[in-house]
Amino acid sequence: MTRARSALVPVIALGFSLAMLAADRLSAGGPYTDDLSKCLVASTTQDDRALLVQWIFSMAALHPAVKSMAHLSDADRDELNRRVAGMMQGLLTSSCVAETKKALKYEGTSTIEASFTVLGQVAGRELFADPSVAGGLSGLTKHFDEKKLKSLLQDDK
Repeated sequence: MTRARSALVPVIALGFSLAMLAADRLSAGGPYTDDLSKCLVASTTQDDRALLVQWIFSMAALHPAVKSMAHLSDADRDELNRRVAGMMQGLLTSSCVAETKKALKYEGTSTIEASFTVLGQVAGRELFADPSVAGGLSGLTKHFDEKKLKSLLQDDK
């Protein structure tokens, strides 16, 4: 088995997991959206990005398909909303104010969603890079049929 083929299963698992954190649609950003996105990422700490992941989780936990698996009180969710709103407002009106103004002026309000999507993706990558989470992902990979996945790399003749 080649090295590339043996790495296929964990790559699929990681790709699937990261896709779960991505937005339902990605906006094509222009140069001002790119600048705002870069500023948001550069202006946040690892703790800020962890807070964003907690908030995303708390919102996703409201969905009926997973609601019984997560136990967050309304007070906890409200506190996360308060903290994330403060972080976002500070980023837009202080840390990245110049980039925000230019992005809004030249590319419109969709730049805010697109830029925070990038920040959420960076936070998600950090989440899945954690050794505990990566270890948990191995539980997924053991259930793949490696033979079937390897067949995808075969040329059809």
